[in-house]
Amino acid sequence: MKTLIRALAATVISACAAGSAAAAEVTWRVPTSVPEGSPFYKNFLERFASNTKTLTGGRVEIQPFGAGVIVPALKVFDAVQDGVVEAGHSTSSYLVNQNPENAIFSGFPGGMGPDAYKAWLYEGGGRQKLEKLRAHQGLKTMIVGIGSSEIMAHANKPIRNAEDLKNLKYRTSGPWAEVMRDYFGAVPTVVPPGETYTLLQRKGVDAVEWAPPSANMPEGFHQAAKYIVVPGVHQPTFMWEVVVKQETWDKVPADLKPLIEAAAELTTQQGLDSFYDADMKAMAKYRSGRNEIITLGPEFVKQLSDAGNDWMRKTAEAQKAAGKPDMAEVLADYQAYHERWKAESGYLVRN
Repeated sequence: MKTLIRALAATVISACAAGSAAAAEVTWRVPTSVPEGSPFYKNFLERFASNTKTLTGGRVEIQPFGAGVIVPALKVFDAVQDGVVEAGHSTSSYLVNQNPENAIFSGFPGGMGPDAYKAWLYEGGGRQKLEKLRAHQGLKTMIVGIGSSEIMAHANKPIRNAEDLKNLKYRTSGPWAEVMRDYFGAVPTVVPPGETYTLLQRKGVDAVEWAPPSANMPEGFHQAAKYIVVPGVHQPTFMWEVVVKQETWDKVPADLKPLIEAAAELTTQQGLDSFYDADMKAMAKYRSGRNEIITLGPEFVKQLSDAGNDWMRKTAEAQKAAGKPDMAEVLADYQAYHERWKAESGYLVRN
């Protein structure tokens, strides 16, 4: 927040001195992995574009593009690395198969909730570890969104225990897909976000997971399937980034860089608050509708969480044995912070 406050102060001084907004000096086309109009598009990417314009006095223009307009939904990181676009907006969930270290940053069963995760990223050194990971890809990253907990499933079949997951055709991605297949015998399917509703409606899958309650609502999943399964133990939180090729970032004027970074941090704070507020309203609407909401019991939640943590540990160990120790080191730091949070946050009033 100190960076944010300094940047806001600098913006006010700069605006007063200039007297009017300058023409854009930096313009980035920023495709995303979700369709235009999606809550992720509006709450994260469009908000980031607006905040950037405000804090830079119009000197930086972010041009958002929905999935598929410039590049395919799951190829955003590749497009930035290849120089097809100046920047991209996506989530590390889609990079887990390339490098499982990304699972730490995409959210995983048994991992931190949004408040603990945000504290780890911004105050506990997590953001610096993400930056190091992206630097290996030749990318500069900025966090532009941390999400509230997701709905575990909109499903055509009830899910109440581990037996219900066996052979379940499940649209998902990231570490949860691996855990579903390896520990519970489910059949995970990864498709771009824009295809998820049709897949569920036509019963091409038995269940889907996508986002928090308020982001799922405009997708219409609750109209396509009877059951809504909570809590979102599979993804207690998640994170979205804007990535820029390092040489593109290096060309940005020095006085603009902290303002763009401050716009990203401001977007993250606002975006999470927006989700919290909208999710309450969405859950109330779900409860008053035709859907049956299934709340998983604590024993099953623990079983799912334990499986997620076990998968993370074994994957990190395998990476280390292959001469790639980074995942194990970052995971150890993440888990130590998580344990400290659980042990010392009992003083907080959660309601």
